[in-house]
Amino acid sequence: MPQQEEKKKRPDILFSCYLHKSRSGEQFIAEHSLGYNISGTMEVFIDGKTHLFKEGDLRFFRRNRLARFSKEPPPGGAFRAVSIFLDQQLLRSISAEHQLQSGGLYCGENALLLKPNPLFRNYMNSLTPYLDETRPLNKALTSLKVKEAVMILMETNPALQDVLFDFNEPGKIDLEAYMTEHYKFNVDLNRYAYLTGRSLATFKRDFERIFNTSPNRWLQQQRLKDAYFLIKEKGVKVSDVYLDVGFKDLSHFSFAFKKTYGITPSKLSLQI
Repeated sequence: MPQQEEKKKRPDILFSCYLHKSRSGEQFIAEHSLGYNISGTMEVFIDGKTHLFKEGDLRFFRRNRLARFSKEPPPGGAFRAVSIFLDQQLLRSISAEHQLQSGGLYCGENALLLKPNPLFRNYMNSLTPYLDETRPLNKALTSLKVKEAVMILMETNPALQDVLFDFNEPGKIDLEAYMTEHYKFNVDLNRYAYLTGRSLATFKRDFERIFNTSPNRWLQQQRLKDAYFLIKEKGVKVSDVYLDVGFKDLSHFSFAFKKTYGITPSKLSLQI
């Protein structure tokens, strides 16, 4: 699966440092994650809501979510944060060892600001000696530290048991509502199919039945429509618009825009 491939590309404990504002665009949150802002602020758009996490904030993100991130360093400083990824394999082993299971359907937020707690503070402090290391953490040590994070979550936020130990894949959901809310995320159709609980073939069939057009054509039309509005009515810079509406490449965006509207986005911006 795509999420398993992404998992291999990053460590279970990740330290982030940015000297300048970072717009990391969209991201598929493949695994549950626990994060701590050491310095600076982070704005996250997820499930139609914007969340702001400040220095000293502890956050939790639920897996299988599409999100957008913007990270802002403090004046004269750097944005610094640590993220702990709680992968399914480790959670299954914890579930078996401690007889922890999901007790029912979780109905809470998928991006949470966790309350300050001495256990979390001491835990984050215990990670400090490893954050500036040039080589990756020892795998066995990493596993222990991630397991410790899970047990602290269980102690301080017991309601998350229904999230952490729910190993079901996404179920079939309302396709029209999901796509209307998430079309600006530039992910492939396989990902959209997975997140809406469908095979790719079923996703395409359901999509064309609902929208009377193909997924790729509909996605491009919606993104271009938004781009035209943002440039023409809001005066947003072309260099910002193409990322905001879901294009990854500026030249492809400009080509598609001109083909649809008969004018390049840069020329349209000059007419304002």
